[in-house]
Amino acid sequence: MADPTVKRWHDMMAKGGDEAIKAKIEVVTAQGQGKAPKVLADPKWMKTAWQQTVDIMEKYDEPGKFTAFIAYEWTSNATDGSNLHRNVIFRDNAEKTRGLIPLTTIPSADPANLWRWLANYEATSGGQVLAIPHNGNMSNGRMFEEQQYDGKALTKQWVDERARWEPIIELFQYKGQSEAHPSLSPMDEFASFELWDTGNLNGVPKKPGMINHEYWREALKAGLRLEEKFGTNPFKLGAAAGTDTHNSLSAPIEDNFWGKFATVEPGPDRWNGFYKKEGDYIRKDWTQSAAGYTGVWATANTREALWDAMKRRETYASSGPRITVRFFGGYDFTAADADVAKLVQAGYERGVPMGGDLKAAPAGKAPTFLIAAMKDPSGANLDRAQVIKGWVDANGTQHEAIYNVTWSDPAARQEVNGKLPDVGNTVDLAIPTYKNSIGAPELIGTFTDPSFDPKLRAFYYVRVLEIPTPRWTAYDAVRFKVKMDPEVTMTVVERAITSPIWYSPN
Repeated sequence: MADPTVKRWHDMMAKGGDEAIKAKIEVVTAQGQGKAPKVLADPKWMKTAWQQTVDIMEKYDEPGKFTAFIAYEWTSNATDGSNLHRNVIFRDNAEKTRGLIPLTTIPSADPANLWRWLANYEATSGGQVLAIPHNGNMSNGRMFEEQQYDGKALTKQWVDERARWEPIIELFQYKGQSEAHPSLSPMDEFASFELWDTGNLNGVPKKPGMINHEYWREALKAGLRLEEKFGTNPFKLGAAAGTDTHNSLSAPIEDNFWGKFATVEPGPDRWNGFYKKEGDYIRKDWTQSAAGYTGVWATANTREALWDAMKRRETYASSGPRITVRFFGGYDFTAADADVAKLVQAGYERGVPMGGDLKAAPAGKAPTFLIAAMKDPSGANLDRAQVIKGWVDANGTQHEAIYNVTWSDPAARQEVNGKLPDVGNTVDLAIPTYKNSIGAPELIGTFTDPSFDPKLRAFYYVRVLEIPTPRWTAYDAVRFKVKMDPEVTMTVVERAITSPIWYSPN
């Protein structure tokens, strides 16, 4: 507090409201530009704070019941507030982690420096660690840019390091989604979900072309092309999600959403609160998303088992509901395997799970996929399960296709030219509520790629969609008897997205 800049930031934070927001932007900018006060990098207080964090995680970790990872957020904001944050997750306990001083972004905001620090940790401790990038939609084109942080060309070493340390990425959080964007996937009727596509963390507006390097689906396609060049796919990223809330609450369900900060807790005015200015666009707090969860298929509820599952990408992302999804790929599955009593065993014995790799196809065979999804036990029914495919042709051109595989009420809802009729909408905004009189509690089926080319790299992932339900804004409107502006979104189509299964002809 003896540093005048730190003291001023402290006082602005203490005032709250707009002053706190201004302080936050100043801190983010100074950090990204390498102009943060040197006292913030003082190892004395950093070590003490880290040791307290580790002690808390050790206290609450109960193997088999509740897993508390030793972890922290590495908060790179580039030079202008472009979000390149990573969550650093250790597989290890206090014996290996308590004595270290976590790398911050004060020395450098370059992710490659984080990867080197992770490598040094493993080499010196014998431990294991990974990093999970935040959603890329507020990176202003930097999350998946095809160059190094300093603008230099990609190298084999850079590509290998990114692939080594970052197996999964966040697709949903309070700042919207980063799966796909309607301008990049114009044939995807569900790509307009919870968009934050106007600026970065500091409100710096986006320029044309930036969004091309912010969305996961585009990165997955680009990764196939880069793998052809470098022999490694730097964007081989599984699916994860989180809240990114800073209020100590895990509350991503629409009727129990408590906002990003304590200043945005439920109340009659929070929907209209000023979040920040992004060019000509004024972002209000109603745009915050109630999201999300990471689903992990692990052998036990322990640090080791969960970490291992994340490392092998056997994960999926939910926008909030506790939907259950299974996804396997192989060459010997039949329709008979799409049975709840057989699917999991068949999937592991004769195929690979989500996050896995399919080897070169046997002559005359295309991959077949097993898909099973079950609704959140206390949530909405399911509309459909889709397979989304991406590939790169022999000329290096990127492609995608979306297939409806299994859906509710198939007798009444039949595809016409690949278009499936809407499931309907039972939302009553006056209460608000919905009815599970439409949709299905579970979906199960198989999919065989009809346009498979065994010579081309490809990926496949599953997206499961719920029927429409009330958004958190609808609950607030009724609870607090508030009439919100017409632009405020009142319903939502929640979803779950699996890690891909990759196909390589090599």
